[in-house]
Amino acid sequence: MANPKKQIPLRLSKELYNQIAAWAQDDFRSVNGQIEYLLTECLKQRKKSGKHVPDNLN
Repeated sequence: MANPKKQIPLRLSKELYNQIAAWAQDDFRSVNGQIEYLLTECLKQRKKSGKHVPDNLN
């Protein structure tokens, strides 16, 4: 059986939502898919480095 996804409410500023939506469109993903991708990548980075945010992030 597939792992069901947990639904959560998420509040984003209009500006942040628009930026994520534009990025999602560039990557041919939905906004939800893009947010899930970004969170997954952040968790992978944290596991590798032990840091919440990489040093090279502006």
